[in-house]
Amino acid sequence: MTDTATLLTAALPDPAARALYLAILREGGRVRAAEVGAEDTAALRRLVEFGPVVPQLVDSSYGAVDPRGVAERIGTEIRKAGARLLAEADQVPELMRELAHAYDAAPQREPIRSGTRIIIGKAEIRHELEQLTHTYPHESLTAQPGATRPADVLAESLVRTRGYLERGGVMRSLVEPAAKLDPTTVRLAAEVARFGCTTRVLAAPFKRFLVFDRSVAIIPAASDYTSAAVVDDPTTVAFVVDTVETFWQQAEGVNWAALSAGSFDTPVHGQIIRLLAQGLTQRAIASRLGLSERTVAGHIARLRELHDAETLFQLGWQMRGARDA
Repeated sequence: MTDTATLLTAALPDPAARALYLAILREGGRVRAAEVGAEDTAALRRLVEFGPVVPQLVDSSYGAVDPRGVAERIGTEIRKAGARLLAEADQVPELMRELAHAYDAAPQREPIRSGTRIIIGKAEIRHELEQLTHTYPHESLTAQPGATRPADVLAESLVRTRGYLERGGVMRSLVEPAAKLDPTTVRLAAEVARFGCTTRVLAAPFKRFLVFDRSVAIIPAASDYTSAAVVDDPTTVAFVVDTVETFWQQAEGVNWAALSAGSFDTPVHGQIIRLLAQGLTQRAIASRLGLSERTVAGHIARLRELHDAETLFQLGWQMRGARDA
């Protein structure tokens, strides 16, 4: 980010940037990159630099976020700059007032209320997450169980997490044991650890959720994660936070940097080999190691290639023979 004085004198949205922001709001708060004309490229760049608009890597679009969160961040930076900039810091909320009014009046957006809101569609959920990371910038608690996420989703997660931490936020994250076996996930955890995100592994079953500033929680509203519930009821959020803290105490700390620099396959292969030699089925092995059957199937497939075994029976027989030998 540029210095605070430059932000105030040059990066604050000029008339063209403000007009583009209002146009994005009229489109429901999000616009695809292909829909931005060449005449608006400079204005879009200023909005992204200043913060009211955030790029979405997964679908090559740009989403508008609440400008009041931007105002708070800039105000904090101004105050840190010293007494010389205090007067300018007080001007930031006023400068953003017009955009804030436009944000509140934008179409296709439910008014914020205490209770629960349902967000439908993965793109809408990502857009909601972007807004919440700016509206609640201090602490984020996340839990990410289940299958390995696609590389493009992980790349977007890295950008969002890194930005959150660089703005001064604190983040803790829970993952399942299978995450330690996926190179892309391990590299992501090692990278965000450099910026202050702590990621632990929880062997017990848990659901996906996020909590921001202990004030609002996002929990699944469908088993396939295509819809989510945004909850800001204080009692419910307090219950979720207590659950997170209980899970956190049970979870295992991991040296992700060391794991990223080492081998992903050797330790788990050794465990699978021993269990195969004992005659356990693929499902039993998955249950014993706390992994999904799909993850175990992938490791067994690599073992079959290494040992030139056409079937699981042949592989188990070879493992039993190696054990007896």
